Formats: sequence, C-alpha cells, structure tokens
Amino acid sequence: MALWKNPPKAKVYEALSAVADGRVTVEDGDRATVLSSNREKSYRVEWTDGFAAVSSNDNASVWQGYIGYPVIAVLLAKGIIAYDPSTAKQLAGVEWNSINKEYKRDYDKAVASVLDKIEANGGDRAPIVLQVEEIYTKLCNLKLEKKTSKSRA
Repeated sequence: MALWKNPPKAKVYEALSAVADGRVTVEDGDRATVLSSNREKSYRVEWTDGFAAVSSNDNASVWQGYIGYPVIAVLLAKGIIAYDPSTAKQLAGVEWNSINKEYKRDYDKAVASVLDKIEANGGDRAPIVLQVEEIYTKLCNLKLEKKTSKSRA
C-alpha cells in the first residue's frame, strides 16, 4: 500500500477556499467533484469506504505525489476533518490559480499575500493560521493510501 505524501500547508488554504466558495460537489457515496478557483477545471476525487484510500486527478496528486487541495476540500466538506466555516469564509473568493502563478508556485509567498490582504481589509490572520495548522495535523495523522484501480470503491 502506497501512502500519500503530505502536501504543502498552502493546499489547506486552497481547500478551505474551495469549501467556502461551494466548489465541492459530493456526487454519491464515494465520489466528488471540486472546481478550481477560477472554475476553469474540474477535479474528480474518489475514495474507498471510510476514506482509507483516496484518489484525485489534480496536478499535485498526479504529478507531485502529495494530497492535492481537492482531496482536502472533500475531507472538509464530508466532515472527515472538522473546520470552522466562519474561518473558511475569510478565504472565499480567493483566486489561487492566478496568485500561485504570480508568485511562481512559491506557495508560502502566495499564502502570505492572501493573509496580508485579509488583514489590510480588517481581518485577522491568526485564527486562519491556527485553523490551517489544526487541519494539517489531522490530515497528516490520517495516513491516507493512494487509491488504485485495484482498490475497492
């Protein structure tokens, strides 16, 4: 059994945005679709019973071997990992695709720029950062397997 690598923490911010924006659609018991932040792409997430194994066709999952934000967004939307919707709401409407391009995939700089903007608009970054840390810890503790075509769905 192959386990997913842990993602950059920035992917948790992206997942919170996806949930806050309503871009996660659970289609049936073991499948969901997640739209990209610019809504130009659609990602398929599939899992086995209880999320023991999961797959996604997003670039991070396919090419980098770590859990991409669509998987994290589904874990949040399905309540596998708890989150505070009011905290997530502060990340609604963030267009991560363009921000990540602007910062040349330096995810830490991209997140810092988003948090700076939230603070500039009167928000508080501290609860967001705390929420991301909590989610990230729970995510890493799940030790999710990579779902293959041989995995039962």
